[in-house]
Amino acid sequence: MATAESTTVTRVASKRGSRWIDDWRPEDYDFWNTKGRAIARRNLIFSVASEHIGFSVWSLWSVLVLFLGPEYGISPAQKFLLTAVPTLVGAVLRLPYTFAVARFGGRNWTIISALLLLIPTILIALLLKPGVSFNTLLVVAAIAGVGGGNFASSMTNINAYYPARLKGWALGINAGGGNLGVPVVQVVGLGVLAAFGADHPRVIVGIYIPLIVLAALGSALYMNNLSSARNAKGAIREVTRHKETWIIALLYIGTFGSFIGFSFAFGQVLLVQFPEDFPNPVKAAALTFLGPLLGSLIRPVGGALADRFRGSVVTFYNFVAMAVGAAVVLAASQMRSLPLYILGFVLLFLFSGIGNGSTYKMIPAIFHAKAQLDVGRGGDLATADTRAMRRAGALIGLAGAIGALGGVAVNLAFRQSFLTLKTGDGAYISFILFYAICFAVTWAAFIRRSPTRLDGV
Repeated sequence: MATAESTTVTRVASKRGSRWIDDWRPEDYDFWNTKGRAIARRNLIFSVASEHIGFSVWSLWSVLVLFLGPEYGISPAQKFLLTAVPTLVGAVLRLPYTFAVARFGGRNWTIISALLLLIPTILIALLLKPGVSFNTLLVVAAIAGVGGGNFASSMTNINAYYPARLKGWALGINAGGGNLGVPVVQVVGLGVLAAFGADHPRVIVGIYIPLIVLAALGSALYMNNLSSARNAKGAIREVTRHKETWIIALLYIGTFGSFIGFSFAFGQVLLVQFPEDFPNPVKAAALTFLGPLLGSLIRPVGGALADRFRGSVVTFYNFVAMAVGAAVVLAASQMRSLPLYILGFVLLFLFSGIGNGSTYKMIPAIFHAKAQLDVGRGGDLATADTRAMRRAGALIGLAGAIGALGGVAVNLAFRQSFLTLKTGDGAYISFILFYAICFAVTWAAFIRRSPTRLDGV
């Protein structure tokens, strides 16, 4: 017989305040349908809002480099560094951001992480003008990396709210809504270029500063902390002992690393690869947002497909498609065909978005399958489920951090290719080879029949 304690959704620990929820059972159908769903949806909405703005701040420099004309004295190679550095910092911050949810609570950390976005935006407002040194810009760009950390904490938080059967959808919505921050800030940049010209890049942060404050306020008023989301201190150490952890990290380098790397670099690549077609940054900015927009919108589709067909199967075919897309871009580069070039990149953005959703769905599926194995050996179901959720949260942060490093590699690959070959062909060949490795690894680890294959991944 259920007790009042077990059926109450908001049994509060008085020492911590009313925003903490101690009793959270999303796998219980009655609990979920009567109370859990509405609370999870509310937290998802405000998590997406904060993460969305975080992505916009993280990718600000993909827009700002288009404003850096001759008066700034910045070379194309230096511009690629200005987009690579925030990617690197954001990747590194994803690990501590993952565990900040456990340490401070999902609501509390969402407020803090949103307010941290004020630092890089205010610095840009104060310092971005002709005459500023490249080293100063590099430091300011690095600080914008705080926006990249928001993804890991947001995904870890939302993963704890939803039942296993809905995680693919929920994580896809959360990540897709956050990823939309990339094309949105690029559209904002395009609007500023069209309305004010290339001399007023600081107008962009003038738009975002009040939005950051509103996101923090909304999180404070409407979000919750879950006691059950507290990670064990050794969660990262636990997941590093699983071979699947490193396979997922590799796959996420290929999907999210491609998405964020191409998002940051695409506008600059167009200006360098096709200078005769893009004599000014406005025309390039008009195309830059298209790929990230499509990749963001389709990410939940990747999660939904993974819910239906298994994440590993969707991921396998997706990497085959990404290799084809990179081959189209390579052919277009050699043919000097701008329409084919843009088509190839649109395909890459679309499939990187699908792969983001399907790969992340594999994370909770892996540990859910391992929990079922534990129960089959006589383990306790509740203990196994709790362990699975804790490990999935840890891997979400770890994979997110390592995957974002792929964005750094993309920007550095473009920089080196243009320096040595004067085209991006060397980078495109490396992308094709990497995607081939990813689909081969996916098949070998999760699809081919073997005694050690995990069911349902």
